[in-house]
Amino acid sequence: MSLILFYGVPEGCSFGSIVALEWSGLPYRLCRIQMPEVVSGDEYRHINAVGETPSLLLPDGRLISESMAILNNIGAQSTDKGLGFAQGTVGFDRLNQMLAYLNTSFFNAFSPLWHSVEHELEPAEKEILVAYGRAKVEKAHRTLERLLAGRKWLLGDRPGIADAYFTGITRWNDFHKTVDIGRFPAVNDLYQRMLQEPAVRFAHAIEHQEKAESTGSFMGEIDLDQALGLLRQAA
Repeated sequence: MSLILFYGVPEGCSFGSIVALEWSGLPYRLCRIQMPEVVSGDEYRHINAVGETPSLLLPDGRLISESMAILNNIGAQSTDKGLGFAQGTVGFDRLNQMLAYLNTSFFNAFSPLWHSVEHELEPAEKEILVAYGRAKVEKAHRTLERLLAGRKWLLGDRPGIADAYFTGITRWNDFHKTVDIGRFPAVNDLYQRMLQEPAVRFAHAIEHQEKAESTGSFMGEIDLDQALGLLRQAA
């Protein structure tokens, strides 16, 4: 059994994991999970008890959740491609530091905005929540601009796992109409370069159910019922 990534639509943060899998060259399949309907349903709870994407089903039947854990798993299997590093090395520590920032600060900055979209609120409550979210997103972009000073990529001299995760989150600016990313030249330059990456274009096409050309080892999509069947067989 190949790797199976359960990715959320629309606009799931699992986007970065799709990009990382494309870069890794590892054989994998994808299972599309509609949010919020399917992701919060009883069937998907067999995959992820928290009811979130992404999740990764390994060939031995084990399941991994949370983007940081999934990205590190892909990286550990792809050290020959420079995507991951041996634990205890400087590269490993720097990657985890950056992923932690992206997860706890950059991703989290958009949480109030997602809440305002996904829940029914009184107009005044929504206005306050959106204003709070926009302020958090603004602050997160200012921080990233400083972190990128003098760098072309978040880490190293070529795009990597952190850049993949960054891209999946940064596109939320378009969805929520938050900050003008052009005000942050380093962040915008990185984002524009990433949009030209074939793996990023592939992930966009997959999400929008358009013709997608893989440059990795993508083996096609399966539905949730098929994935659950494979999980039962591996048990």
